[in-house]
Amino acid sequence: MPHKDIQLQDEKDRFEALFEFASMGIVVTDDKARIQIVNQFLLTQFGYNEVEELLGKPIEILIPRRYNTAHHAHRDHYIENPGRRMMGVGRELFGLKKDGAEFPVEVSLSNYESSKGKFVIAFVVDTTLRKQNDDRMLEQKEMLEENNRKIEELNNALEEKVDLRTSQLQQALEQIEASRDELTKALSKEKELGDMKSRFVSMASHEFRTPLSTILSSASLLAKYTESAEQDKRNKHILRIKNSVNNLTDILNEFLSIGKIEDGRIEVRNTIFNVREFLDNLCHEMQANAKPRQKIVYDHKGEEWIDLDATLLRNIIFNLLSNAIKFSQEDGVIELHSEAGRDYFKLQIADNGIGISAEDQAHLFERFFRASNVTNIQGTGLGLHIVSKYVELLNGSITFESKLEHGTKFLLAFQISPHNA
Repeated sequence: MPHKDIQLQDEKDRFEALFEFASMGIVVTDDKARIQIVNQFLLTQFGYNEVEELLGKPIEILIPRRYNTAHHAHRDHYIENPGRRMMGVGRELFGLKKDGAEFPVEVSLSNYESSKGKFVIAFVVDTTLRKQNDDRMLEQKEMLEENNRKIEELNNALEEKVDLRTSQLQQALEQIEASRDELTKALSKEKELGDMKSRFVSMASHEFRTPLSTILSSASLLAKYTESAEQDKRNKHILRIKNSVNNLTDILNEFLSIGKIEDGRIEVRNTIFNVREFLDNLCHEMQANAKPRQKIVYDHKGEEWIDLDATLLRNIIFNLLSNAIKFSQEDGVIELHSEAGRDYFKLQIADNGIGISAEDQAHLFERFFRASNVTNIQGTGLGLHIVSKYVELLNGSITFESKLEHGTKFLLAFQISPHNA
């Protein structure tokens, strides 16, 4: 074979390899828009098995019928004014598969002319995955807007609650100043309220600002992750926003609980229930919130049916277990023991966490009080105050034993009415 013929054959082989192994659909039509050549990728795209199914057919076989009339005009205009261009700029384009299914596409056009006539080349890219990613990004944007709306509502509710508490504190201060006959008592009360207000301001400035800053920074960063490959980063910041919103919700619920307690709007509703099953279920629920390798161990002794307010009891134990999880190391063991008789019910919750100093123990159940060794751990200083009030509503008692770096043990006791389960 002559050298020139060998070169031509090599060029032909390279062209065929490029054509057949291209990672996009390629179709060539004549000046009558009849299909002349298609590659294997296009056959797969449109669900055809053999090239013969398309050869000689009008290009409209690959286009949904509702676009046929407009396409005739567009194709004729292109044949008269050929060139390299994107097809359907600013509009959504769809391909029609052999089975009648439609899918979104992008089409680039080019042309060439030979001794056999004028031809148009169309390069077809399936954009289904890109469109799905765009739809997911739109959903996340809408979710973010919804979260922002909830945050704004939560901020408004918090501001109203803070204004109410500030107003109440101001009224208390004015009453103290007016009580000249009880000057010593008034001065002591004023100091107490001042300390409480300082603790409240300190707590609010940290506990409110931290999640709000997290939400703001994550929302700002979300706007920068616009590529599909950055989905994991978007998910990370969406989770941070959700966790921060839940944190703010928990803080608001604690404020609402304090308000209900102080206003005398919490009613005790006793029911007879199986306390062993009740606490066993609660421990399983709390285990899901525990740190890695933390373990909650529960055992019960005595009667199983008691007559008590299950809702208030759940709130008490939930708070104490949450604290034990929060202030214990990752591999710590948290123990819950319960004991019931005909007219009594006792609880013991023990951890091996950071403990409480002797100086801080005297103030443990005060509002907004936080021990000196927990400043870097999230909390409002309201949880144990609420627990003590709930125990008081149930005519019970709560005591504790603690030592720094050796854990804390809470002991609760309730007098209950004898009953027949």
